[in-house]
Amino acid sequence: MDHLFLDTDVILDLITDRQPFAEYAAAIFMLAEAGKLATYSSPLTYSNAYYILSKSASHKKIIDQFNKLEIIIKTLSMPPGVVRSSIHSGYHDFEDALQNYTAESHPQITIILTRNIRDFKYSKLAVMSPETYLKGRKTDE
Repeated sequence: MDHLFLDTDVILDLITDRQPFAEYAAAIFMLAEAGKLATYSSPLTYSNAYYILSKSASHKKIIDQFNKLEIIIKTLSMPPGVVRSSIHSGYHDFEDALQNYTAESHPQITIILTRNIRDFKYSKLAVMSPETYLKGRKTDE
């Protein structure tokens, strides 16, 4: 079973039905619901998504969506050292560095799913879009 870290954009694609990306995000979540893969994210993901969504949706609507997601996505802790690693990294986007080092600190995670692949060029993990992941995934799992 693959263990995937979901970047904020994947979650936003699903919640906002951002086309054409929403169909791939939805497929990832359907596989996770069926127990065919495990999905993870960080508290930072929820914070960033809330900030973006709050510009166009009510608190209640956002929290209702998060409640649904929280059943499928395991929220990881951000261990000590993640901030320091991020500060001293070559990442130009601090948030991406935090996400990467959070994912890297959990050995079960092997893939980061994001649409901003170039932003994770320093990652030790495989980094791919949901679309690429789904196209390369073995269908017999």
